[in-house]
Amino acid sequence: MAFTEQDFIIREKLLNQPHDLVIDSEAPSNIALVKYWGKYGVQLPMNPSISFTLNKSQTQTTVYLTALDKISDKVSFKFYLDQKHQADFEPKIAGFFKKIKKFVPFITYFNWKIYSSNSFPHSSGIASSASGFAALSKIIVDLEKQLYPPKTETYYAYKTSFLARLGSGSASRSTAHPVMIWGHHPDIKQTSDLYAIVPDFEIHPIFKTYKDSIILVEKGQKKVSSTVGHTLMNTHPFKNIRKQHAYERVLQMTRYLKSGDLENFIKLTEAEALELHALMMTSSPNYILMQPDTLKIIHNIRNFRKKTGLPLCFTLDAGANVHVLYPDEITQQLQQLLFSKIEFETIHDYI
Repeated sequence: MAFTEQDFIIREKLLNQPHDLVIDSEAPSNIALVKYWGKYGVQLPMNPSISFTLNKSQTQTTVYLTALDKISDKVSFKFYLDQKHQADFEPKIAGFFKKIKKFVPFITYFNWKIYSSNSFPHSSGIASSASGFAALSKIIVDLEKQLYPPKTETYYAYKTSFLARLGSGSASRSTAHPVMIWGHHPDIKQTSDLYAIVPDFEIHPIFKTYKDSIILVEKGQKKVSSTVGHTLMNTHPFKNIRKQHAYERVLQMTRYLKSGDLENFIKLTEAEALELHALMMTSSPNYILMQPDTLKIIHNIRNFRKKTGLPLCFTLDAGANVHVLYPDEITQQLQQLLFSKIEFETIHDYI
């Protein structure tokens, strides 16, 4: 069953009165295999995308909720990262609360103290907004469960992704494991622009132990934000070609994930990574996020694969860092032969 925006509006009366609560949650980051690039409306994707969910790169969030005697129009909150108050993050969170209030009006019934921390290094260049908004959305849906009459687990799962999307598009794909698809695809059941789903097929055993080693070429904030990059797709000369590629490739990727076809998985994953950056370099204005060391590492990975025959490949986020994807069974060989030569900090993760 597909849900509409109207389905996520709460129409029932409160089952339990608001009271002081402490709710914990955690959510993973993710790496897209077929990329989401470009959006329309309120944080809706121009094209479908499919991603691996990462297990170790997590955001842990604890929220202390104090029930208010008088309900406000705005959400009263403070945000803490690693136990330190971070006012710089609060405007984005306030904007998120404003977007979701229609669907979760009970958030104004409380004062919120939000404590977050990441399992990956701070300012490592790994996007924490996906895991951060996914973790916060899980807490909000948990709160809904405690205040209102029960609904189905499918409803709660999709609403969590729906809310997370309104904070950060890719956050919609950080609410479940191990693979998620976001964006309506006419040939894939249950897909929606409103939220991401776990597809209803079993991935091949080879991908159940897949690893992602993230080579940190450049840490900290990107020179051009993803928000700007998405906006530039609206007038991009290759917009329609890109959309066609994405629809075709999401369907192809589902086939490779089911069959365990590593050769074509590698070809498609690398083609997507390079096309994402080609779109940046051909937008107006154009920009380059890859660095010389990004290209050096890509060449090293390809040369290493050609020399050894081992099935590793790379993908890129919207930045300079390189994700190396490979089956667990070749981990030891990679550690000895490839990663021992890499001069950058590397975070080893798995799906």
